[in-house]
Amino acid sequence: MNLKGLERWCERGLLGLALALLVWGPLATGCVRPQDFLVLQGLTVGLLGLWGIRLWVERRPELLWPPICWPVLLFLLYALVRYWTADIESVARQEWLRVLVYGSVFFVVLNNLHGQEETRWIAFTMIGLGMLISFYALYQFVTDSNRVWGFVSPYRHRGMGTYINPNHLAGYLELVTPLAFTYAITSRLSPVVKVVLGYAGLVMLAGLVVTMSRAGWVSAGVVLLVMFVVLALRSAHRWVALGLLAVAIAAGWYFLPKSFVLKKRWELVQRDLAEGEVSDVRPALWRAAVELWRENPWWGIGPGHFDYRFRQVRPASIQNRPDRVHNDYLNTLVDWGVVGAFLVGGMLVCLIVGVVQTWPYVRGTPGDLGGRSSNKFAFVFGASLGLVALAIHSLADFNLHIPANALIAVTWAALLSSHLRFSTDRYWFRARLGVKVGLTVVLALVAVYLVREGWRSAREQRILARAEALADCSPEQVAELEKAWAVEPRNPLTAYRLGEALRIQSFEGAPNYRDLAEQAMRWYEIAMRLNPYDPYPLLRYGMCLDWLDRSEEAQPYYDRALALDPNNHYLVAHMGWHYVQMGQWAAARAWFERSRKLHWKDNIMADRYLAIVRQRLLDEAQGPAGGTAPGGSR
Repeated sequence: MNLKGLERWCERGLLGLALALLVWGPLATGCVRPQDFLVLQGLTVGLLGLWGIRLWVERRPELLWPPICWPVLLFLLYALVRYWTADIESVARQEWLRVLVYGSVFFVVLNNLHGQEETRWIAFTMIGLGMLISFYALYQFVTDSNRVWGFVSPYRHRGMGTYINPNHLAGYLELVTPLAFTYAITSRLSPVVKVVLGYAGLVMLAGLVVTMSRAGWVSAGVVLLVMFVVLALRSAHRWVALGLLAVAIAAGWYFLPKSFVLKKRWELVQRDLAEGEVSDVRPALWRAAVELWRENPWWGIGPGHFDYRFRQVRPASIQNRPDRVHNDYLNTLVDWGVVGAFLVGGMLVCLIVGVVQTWPYVRGTPGDLGGRSSNKFAFVFGASLGLVALAIHSLADFNLHIPANALIAVTWAALLSSHLRFSTDRYWFRARLGVKVGLTVVLALVAVYLVREGWRSAREQRILARAEALADCSPEQVAELEKAWAVEPRNPLTAYRLGEALRIQSFEGAPNYRDLAEQAMRWYEIAMRLNPYDPYPLLRYGMCLDWLDRSEEAQPYYDRALALDPNNHYLVAHMGWHYVQMGQWAAARAWFERSRKLHWKDNIMADRYLAIVRQRLLDEAQGPAGGTAPGGSR
């Protein structure tokens, strides 16, 4: 095969891998699970490899380097430094790998897939996928199903599509729906294709409605209103735009009153807008995030650390794990600090300035606000609106921390930035021998690193999956967990699970219960070292000491656990359990009562022990207490 043919195959391979990556993300429930993200990692390695080959087979290779590349590159370097200095290595590593994948995809798309044909392939694939997923979401809503593939979503009466969280489906549809409408109205495509695209846009709009995402409704409503107003001012597109707007309004006017769930959800949106606040736990999460950010305002608390550090500032009203801040801007600030937020802000500014510079060159003729049809205009306008919608939604959710949605946003940003070439040639430069060698080395290093980390993670995930299929806390499961630990000795969760399995075997009365408890304590010590902000290894270590009749030694571990998570009803109940082991019934009652105040619903442990403690106190008040203290607890 000649070099020209090889270059053509590289181009096709790059487009195919990019499409596979963008399609896999949404279909794999957003790729939030490590095993799903491994596929994205592998596809990214393929993209880097093909780019490296194309760099050497292309006759006169050129690189596109618009201003946005500088903050992207600086953030990649900053993320690497913050990973090296993070308190919880395993958590920071996962965040660093995500950032590395996003950055790699950005540079690959910017320099290899900026042609109009490739742009249409990517846009139409995302639109088609969005339409199919929206049909699935509509089916879930109509049948009141909360099943997503083989999983069960905790959200009922809402359309999730192929995501677990309907808010994240809303984020995906916000990115893609405006693009379907702009291509349907302003492109130079055939009428049949335009009709199909318009239909796809309406289906996705319906899918967005049934997600019941209030932030999704507001953000999509704002950008679609802007889109229809702008297009209505262009005489060539006025009547098509107004027609689609009329269809969308008529459909909403007809279906909204007919659905009790939709009607109630819309009433919540109206109330929030009227009162100027959000009727859920988000404001409490935001205040907690600000409190944590103040600990280290310049550098942040660490990549991905919010969920683990949140426990120290947890409000009593929130007992679940939040995962993220539910505000991408605050999440960036608390995790990465002012420096990281400044670099991300630099990317946004460069992107906005680039779109503004590109606009006169893609909108058409200056007269009539550029009424001529244009495929370039359709993409630039639609993708820009999609990113604006996601930016609005990010005030109340964390779509940019969902790999599938983040990768689509990164792709839109890269393709928009590539359109700067229509306004000026100064961002192109020739890739001479030194540049080719340097870039090839960088691509090889990144690819090798992703392969190494991916291979280790794949082996670990395979062993953990086998362990999950075995009986809980069985010797066979312990053996599998030890194999997983041998593969990845930096995972604090594996160490904790090993400690738990051995502790429970000990608490169930095995003949060698003392040896098992001491083994469990050694694993808890490892988990404490790898994740100093997790209170559970400390709690279980204290429980083992109680079990071994060393309750006086156990007190500091309970105290440290509660210092890390003072408003956790489960930890508070276990402090009561600790006092039960020592026979201090009055102290135990106070802790169980506090646990019930923190979480009164389904607080089985506090309810049961509170009844036992009250009976003991009543017996003591009436005379000498009989019986023995209750035994161990899981």
